[in-house]
Parts: sequence; structure tokens; C-alpha cells
Amino acid sequence: MRSDDAELSGEASKTLMAQDPEMLESSLRSADIASAVLDYFACQASLPASIHEAVITNTKTPADVFVRFAQTSTNGALLERIALNQQLLIQTPALIDAIIANPNSTSEAERRASETKREFFEKERGAQQIVNELRAQGKEAAAEFLEQSEFAQDLEGSGMDLDDAAFLAGMIEVPESETDDSWLGLEYIEEIYEETAEQRQAIVDKILGDMRFEETEVSSERVSILNRVLKMGMKDRVKLAMKGDREARNILIRDPNRIVSQAVVQNPRITEQEMEQIAAMRSISEDVLRNIANDRQWSRSYSIVHNLARNPRTPIANVLNILTRLQLRDLSALSKNKNVSDAVRRQALRLSQARTGNK
Repeated sequence: MRSDDAELSGEASKTLMAQDPEMLESSLRSADIASAVLDYFACQASLPASIHEAVITNTKTPADVFVRFAQTSTNGALLERIALNQQLLIQTPALIDAIIANPNSTSEAERRASETKREFFEKERGAQQIVNELRAQGKEAAAEFLEQSEFAQDLEGSGMDLDDAAFLAGMIEVPESETDDSWLGLEYIEEIYEETAEQRQAIVDKILGDMRFEETEVSSERVSILNRVLKMGMKDRVKLAMKGDREARNILIRDPNRIVSQAVVQNPRITEQEMEQIAAMRSISEDVLRNIANDRQWSRSYSIVHNLARNPRTPIANVLNILTRLQLRDLSALSKNKNVSDAVRRQALRLSQARTGNK
């Protein structure tokens, strides 16, 4: 339909336009029709309203096609029909502006588009409005997190603004139904307390120092993310650790509070690659390393247990159990590794000598 060959494009257009209107309308309502075909017919101003209606009611019609149609259509009734779809307007803000700017819009279409713009996109909006917007966009996990968070109950008191709240909610990828907080026993809950501003800043400095030690250079964007995350209290950080995306996990695994870092490894979306990196970190809690070593799933990975064995922070009891699983070359290397404890080096040497028959 759209081709660099003008003659070919023209012939294709003639063929399509020659179709029986009823058959064409039926085809345009089909779920199997190509998006490019819907795009083409949406742009043909001379077609009957029933053809355009078939295009705008097809669930396969792309958002940018709606925007172009709303910018150029002379049919106020169809613009009004589009304006009734509030979820589509929220997902495609440019569509709101296109309806309002089109001189052919009906007063009802303009009213609905303007109300949606005020309710969901005007600057002065509360946390609940962000929750509503997230739900309308199908982001239930993010809406759920923000709704249950402590900081959203008093944004000003927490030192956050609406942009912060929306940003943090955007890091959520795990819904409540996928999380399991059975690990959060009484001994952990009793340690949940509110931190002072000085304590929060100390945590920021600690995590930033760890990142710079491990990665050499930390971008200003990551520093900004870290500062936003640490505006949250401990309870909200635990929730973010269990439900957040990879960036949230990468930050919070370094949180010096063992409850927060332990929550990260309970996140159902954490990957084996991430766990390999965590097992090698020297800046995290011994409790986290112990739990990884005792976990059936992660302890099946040779890369993970090898990193645990080489990590001087891993409790010795766990390392001694791991040593019997290591390959000979790794045992030999560990017996000469000055970063691990003497007990680990000696046991690694004994095991490697026993395997080679040397004493």
C-alpha cells in the first residue's frame, strides 16, 4: 500500500478501494488483519464513516493510528467515540491533545478529553490519582505498591514529591500475589524501625561507596535513583526489594540493613546471573550469603557456590560444606587464596591433596 514504486502503490490502492464496502468493513473488524492495513484505511478521508468506525473499534489498531485519525478526521461522532475510551486516552496522552485541537470535535469529545487530561495529567495531582492512572494503564503491581506504601500517605513529610512517587512505583514488577513474606519472622520484624535523616544519608554513602569500589564509575543517573530509593523508610524498602526490578535489587542488596538485603533474594524475579554476582559481593550481610548457601535452588548452581567459597564474608561452616563440591582446579586455587580464612585454605589443600594422592 505504501511503496517507493508509485505505480505499484497506486495499483494496490485501487485494488483495495474497489473492494465491496461490506466485505471491506468486515475485514477491518477482523482480529487477523494487519496493522498496516488499518493504518492505511484510517488515513483515507473519503471513505464512509462505517469503514473508519471499523478501524477505530478494532483492538489491533495501533495508538499512533488513533492519533493521526484524531488529528485529521472531520467526523465529530467518531472523535466522540474515541473520547469515550478513557483507558486509551490515558495510555496515549497525544490522543487527548489531538481530540482537543481538532476543530471538528464535538463538545462532548472535547469535554471527555479535557476531563481525562485534568484528572490524570495535570501537575497538581495527589498520590491516589497516580494510583488511578497506573491502574488504568494496567500496572496493577505498581499501583498496589504505591497504595500500600507509607511514604505515599504523607509525601511532603517523607521529603518526596509526586515525580518521586511515580518513579518509585515504576520500579515495581512483582504483584502481591507472587511474593512470599513467610521468611519475615519475628526476629526480623522486631528490627524494623524508623531511621533518622543522618542514618539514611549514611546508608546512601555506604551503598555509593560499595558501587564505586565494584564498578569504578557510577553515573549521576544511578546516584539520583539511589537518593530517591533511600527517601523511603525501611518498611517500604523491604517491599521494593521483594517486588522491584533489577535496578532496585542492585541497589538494595547493598543496603546495610539485613532485612532489606535479605528481602532482595526473596524477590521471585531475581535471576541466576544476579545471584552469582551477589554471591561474590564482599559488602553484603553474612546472613544473606548463609541463606543463599542453604537454598536448594541456588546451591545447585556451581558458579554460585564457587563464588560463595571464594567470598571471605561467607560463614566458614557453609564454605566447608561447599568445598567438597568444588572441582580440583578450583580447590587448588582456593588453597592459595590469601583473601579467605586460614581454615578454608587448609581444608581446600587437604581435599586437593586427597584427590591427587599427594600428602
